[in-house]
Amino acid sequence: MREAATAALGAVGVSDGHVAIDFVTPRQIQVLNRAHRGKDSPTDVLSFPVDGMGSTQSGPRELGDVVICREHTTDVIEAVVHGVLHLCGYDHETDSGEMLELQDKIVESL
Repeated sequence: MREAATAALGAVGVSDGHVAIDFVTPRQIQVLNRAHRGKDSPTDVLSFPVDGMGSTQSGPRELGDVVICREHTTDVIEAVVHGVLHLCGYDHETDSGEMLELQDKIVESL
């Protein structure tokens, strides 16, 4: 997982910072999904950014948390990359496919 997170960060030019990755049950991720996205169902991965891409803080960035439910993902490495890209400001729900294309390239390189 460390290699996947590091690869995703490197692909977007982030060279230092903190990311937490946690694995939760389907029930836990459903509660988080409902509370933060208004969707009352389990999902594979959620990201909770802390400092955002425009941070001007000195020292290592506090990028945020990636929460993964193994029971709802077929590829944990892909979920890590997906979550980290979200922490770095990418959003496949609003872009024109760039995030998922980058995600595929990163996963293929691992």
